Amino acid sequence: MTETDVIVVGAGPTGLMLACELALAGVRCRLLERRAEQPNITRAFAVHARTLELLDARGLADDLLAKGVPVDSVAPAPGATLDLRRLATRYPMVLIVPQSGTEHLLEERARELGVQIVRGAEVVGLRQDDGRVIVDLADGSTETASYVVGCDGAHSKVRGLVGIDFAGKQYATHILLADVRATEPPSDALFAKASGEGVVLMIPFGDGWFRAIAWDRLREQVPLDVPLPMEEMRDAFVRIAGTDFGMREQRWSTRFLSERRQAERYRAGRVFLAGDSAHVHSPLGGQGMNTGIGDAMNLGWKLAAVVRGRAPESLLGSYERERHRVGAQVLTLTDAFNRLVLGRSAIRRAFRTLTLRLALRFGRSRTFLAGRLTGLGIRYPAASRRAHPWTGRRMPDLRCVDGRVYELLRDGRHLLVDAGAKGGAARGDVKVARYTGPAVPGMPAVVLVRPDGYVAWAGDDIPMTYQVSDESPFTLSLP
Repeated sequence: MTETDVIVVGAGPTGLMLACELALAGVRCRLLERRAEQPNITRAFAVHARTLELLDARGLADDLLAKGVPVDSVAPAPGATLDLRRLATRYPMVLIVPQSGTEHLLEERARELGVQIVRGAEVVGLRQDDGRVIVDLADGSTETASYVVGCDGAHSKVRGLVGIDFAGKQYATHILLADVRATEPPSDALFAKASGEGVVLMIPFGDGWFRAIAWDRLREQVPLDVPLPMEEMRDAFVRIAGTDFGMREQRWSTRFLSERRQAERYRAGRVFLAGDSAHVHSPLGGQGMNTGIGDAMNLGWKLAAVVRGRAPESLLGSYERERHRVGAQVLTLTDAFNRLVLGRSAIRRAFRTLTLRLALRFGRSRTFLAGRLTGLGIRYPAASRRAHPWTGRRMPDLRCVDGRVYELLRDGRHLLVDAGAKGGAARGDVKVARYTGPAVPGMPAVVLVRPDGYVAWAGDDIPMTYQVSDESPFTLSLP
């Protein structure tokens, strides 16, 4: 029997990110993956601005940028374009990069941090008591930990073993996916075309390969187990977009049935769910991997603080309170995109498209949609009505004396940003940084930033002793 602090099941982006967070905080972590080898296919391909900020907070964003293709505008519907260059972020883009590239980067970091990655480890049983979780593997061995996190995908074994319902529905339309080479690639970095026949997308991986995606009304009910030849994908593109972009070599293809589901709960005792184990949705909008990495960053520092005895166990309740709400918002967004693009009524599709075009003409609605799409608009509810308005919001990447905020977060500690120049100090697992300007409207004198880049507490002075509910279990003090 092998014992550790936390077992993470599933070595996709969510599981790898979570393992990195735990190891960074000094938590013993084992990562169990059913697959014996890494696959040579990729499913997710969009990395949004907020995810890039989170990766920047761990020193990984620049390495990922080198692997991808930046896109500075997106069109949720024909004639409705969002200019991402207007975003108030270091990363005003959506980065197109294969999921495999993100996984390789995260796995390399996980190994550097000492994470034990066990491949070919299939979970078949799980039981828990007040102090531990015992995991049974298909080879007859067992693993024991204080906590287990299921990051094992839409068909999560962990979720099934703890009896959490996965409520939702399947979409009727089958999606065609293929990785192809194109001799006449589109000029747009992110090509999309819709017609009465369906919708097609062509996404570059930056290495000569493209992800071809088609929602083809003519072929939407072909059984999922029927092979997808390149000729069928070519035909869909020609009918919908007027060209197949000179498709030739095809290295992978599949038919995919999209779902809209969310776990009823993200926790059962000492077992948690994150990523696709907790929520799946339409691929329109490219939200899946981004939401999973957000889950991992949120849960990681909290679980580490509890395991190391630096926070009460009640802190873990905030993971579900914060991230279940975000997951529901993502499902609402992607479902709206799905109805906008793939709705069966041409009149309704036209009306929704017109409504979206009009909404994007106004700054407030444009900012709202951009915030939802990129993740920059995510904020968590404050524990108290008396909390400062900045509490729970994404922390901007301000310049401090010793560097940018997100550079200063790279060791995974809380960061106290002092803009009041009052000479405050901090103790415990908190780093202090002096902000020197320029002035930010509404910025409080003192901001306590969580390891995941959200504001835990804000005010106009550092209290003699202060504990921010369960969100920041650290005591601050004046010298």
